[in-house]
Amino acid sequence: MAFRGTRDGATCLMKRIVSLFILILILSLSLASEAPAQIQTRIRIIQASNVGSNIDPSLRDVYGQLGSLFNFTSYRLLRDEILNLSSNRPAEISAHKNISLEITLVGQRRDMAELRVMIKRERRDILNTQIRLSPGRTVLIGGPKHGEGVAILAFSARF
Repeated sequence: MAFRGTRDGATCLMKRIVSLFILILILSLSLASEAPAQIQTRIRIIQASNVGSNIDPSLRDVYGQLGSLFNFTSYRLLRDEILNLSSNRPAEISAHKNISLEITLVGQRRDMAELRVMIKRERRDILNTQIRLSPGRTVLIGGPKHGEGVAILAFSARF
């Protein structure tokens, strides 16, 4: 009789351990799914103009795209930034004097990240758009006037 009571106690203990293990597993999975997504995003600000015919050597990887989308003879890199973006947390960088960029990661899947890009002049929106980035691809956006040409934004991401 004493043997049977011990066995029932062991069974009860095993059930509690299994239940606790399942609870811990469920909690850890729910916390992992709520972990903030983060991607490394490269933003290059390029000055494009028809003054001269110089191509900045650091823009070789995007020159083909620049030439096919824009009709300028000169491209010069003004700024090269790498941001670690987290979901729905805007990051702001100063582009030039009174112009700033606000970039927000608004969605992410395995092979695509969606960013909201806002260009602001004196804290007023002059462009508010969303772009989709795939790893290894660059998205170009024609921006505001800059000097004797325009600013072009080049976005790429690693995730």
